[in-house]
Amino acid sequence: MRVTSKGQVTIPRDLRQLAGIEPNSEVIFSIENGKLVVAPKADPKAMPERQRLDRLMTTLDRLEGTGDQAINADGLMAMTRDRD
Repeated sequence: MRVTSKGQVTIPRDLRQLAGIEPNSEVIFSIENGKLVVAPKADPKAMPERQRLDRLMTTLDRLEGTGDQAINADGLMAMTRDRD
């Protein structure tokens, strides 16, 4: 993604929808762990969804690298499909 001379970028539609950024809404910028974060401005009705997404991301970060590398996709599919 390219930043214009005015510092503008286009946020892809899928990411806007996932983050809950609506057309003509306000966003806030912050730095978290050295990364620029864009989020919808605090909207009381959107906060539970944002918190839920944050918990999901925390869980995924915690699980990263914990999988068994010896199991291939076919083996995993067999284990999950052949359960009784």
